[in-house]
Amino acid sequence: MHVLITGHLGYIGPAMIRALQAASHTVAGLDSGLFDGCQLEAPAVIPSRVCDLRDVSIDDLRGFDAIVHLANLSNDPLGTLDPALTHAINVDATVRLARLAREAGVKRFLNSSSCSVYGAAVEDWVDETTPTRPVTAYGESKVAAEKRLAALADDAFCVVSLRNATAFGYSPNLRTDVVVNDLVASARLRGEVRLNSDGTAWRPLVHIRDISQAFSLALTAPADAINGEVFNVGSTDQNYRIIEVAQTVAALMPDAELIVPPGAGTDRRSYRVRFDRVKRLLPAFSCAYDLKAGVMELIREFERVSLMSTDSSVRLTHLRRLLDAGQLDAALRRRSSPTGWRIERT
Repeated sequence: MHVLITGHLGYIGPAMIRALQAASHTVAGLDSGLFDGCQLEAPAVIPSRVCDLRDVSIDDLRGFDAIVHLANLSNDPLGTLDPALTHAINVDATVRLARLAREAGVKRFLNSSSCSVYGAAVEDWVDETTPTRPVTAYGESKVAAEKRLAALADDAFCVVSLRNATAFGYSPNLRTDVVVNDLVASARLRGEVRLNSDGTAWRPLVHIRDISQAFSLALTAPADAINGEVFNVGSTDQNYRIIEVAQTVAALMPDAELIVPPGAGTDRRSYRVRFDRVKRLLPAFSCAYDLKAGVMELIREFERVSLMSTDSSVRLTHLRRLLDAGQLDAALRRRSSPTGWRIERT
């Protein structure tokens, strides 16, 4: 299968490329290059195009059998930068991409969504039947995109939204604005496992290689079984309170001090998620990495690459730096960028 990965220069991209290539798919990438230069190391080389998601044309999509759509403003802090812009990219540009893909003859569209849609859950446990309660512009954008994408599904165009749990794990295109990676990086660089809240909120966690496995399986699952579906990606036994995540990191990095600031508030975003549907729809799926394994991997990899800073791995910080330097306009478009197909490091 010939697969286009949008946002292939992002955090999950390298793991997705490896997973799809291991499954014998031919892959290409499309990315705006907003985070080019943030890489800790250069992984694989694939055909790719530098293009803003909002500028994709139907010709860019011809010849592909499937699209794995990762390109978005990708977490709650980024969503607050400009909520209207978050909607324009995460919803309008995503739905436009899917429409063009259908017109171009693409057969399958896999949308990377998020368990952030559950937001401030009032139920003890949530699943795909639970009403969504997003509390951020990012979460709201994911709900809106799911609904509009599902309306595009037909017998010739299989559309699926995969609601990923909170991602963790090492990537050459590292992010440290996700909780596990953040706490491990802080322990290494500052000797502190420091929380910004009281740690009582719940989060489901999933390793980026397990996310990639789910997408790989969804590419070849029977279309009539998954078309129009939304399903959570993760494992029910990988739900943790944030304080438990911090305690795990501190136990594996005993030179770092666990710090819960006095008077720290409670994070409104709290949800425990069940993952039964993914096992029904993708029977071969299972999570290979638990929290402890992921933390140990991060410790090893940070040592191997000699991680010295998180300046380029916090997405909002990086974008603000580009904005301040005049390299981006207010719509997060590069003032100059190369275009066209080329071979590049991803």
